[in-house]
Amino acid sequence: MQTVRYGARAEQVNREIEAKKADIWSEAVTAVYETDPEIIAAVLPPPLVPGPEPLVRITITRVEMPGLPIFGAGWIGVQARHEDRLGEYPILMPMTTEQSLIGGREVNGEPKKLGEVEVHRDGDNVSARIARMGSVICEVTGRISETRENYELAKTDFWFKLSPSCEAAGVLDQDPLLVYGEKTERTRLHQGIDGELILKEAPLDPVADLVVRRMVDLNWTERASTQVGRVIGPVPRAGLEPFIHQRYDDLSVLGAKR
Repeated sequence: MQTVRYGARAEQVNREIEAKKADIWSEAVTAVYETDPEIIAAVLPPPLVPGPEPLVRITITRVEMPGLPIFGAGWIGVQARHEDRLGEYPILMPMTTEQSLIGGREVNGEPKKLGEVEVHRDGDNVSARIARMGSVICEVTGRISETRENYELAKTDFWFKLSPSCEAAGVLDQDPLLVYGEKTERTRLHQGIDGELILKEAPLDPVADLVVRRMVDLNWTERASTQVGRVIGPVPRAGLEPFIHQRYDDLSVLGAKR
């Protein structure tokens, strides 16, 4: 009998999930800054609460993952806490390929969207940018200013696996799952950047609302990371429903602009 490749399979592999269990080397520009505490509080869905510092982190990365083409990955999020666990809540994770988007979004609940993510280095000159749907979201330009000690650390992201209703807008079919994204990260190159982060006005991705009050750090790394997701349990859907627009583009803002 002819093999029908869309037929049932006894074994299935998600290459992105499997690859994240091994070291993935990437080149990254990272900006960390302080914003207003009330801004952090406004973007966090329950049961997350603000951490001790009103920190925003933006990371713009060029990733080499085994079995996948080289792709760009962005990360924009804020410091947060769940019970006694301190971590970060990502608001936006733009990816440049479908393969890098689907694994994390559908399996883990990461807020990934297709976008443009670019990282460039020419000698000591560095530039990076994130854009989506015709709008530049943020840009970094600068120059390498120092070489630092390498580091190894563990950290946690907070994700929510959502199931939007097929019958009504703005509601969920069921209580979402809170997931801990447990990561390790180590560097083989860690350098400071003397430069500038610019937040741009992007209607669908209003990162510019996370205003910069004080730059904490701007750096370049070559780093390897591993990641696993761990389901903590369901949380009430009513608390997440006002934040669905973070995950799914509200195109009405484009009509309002016109």
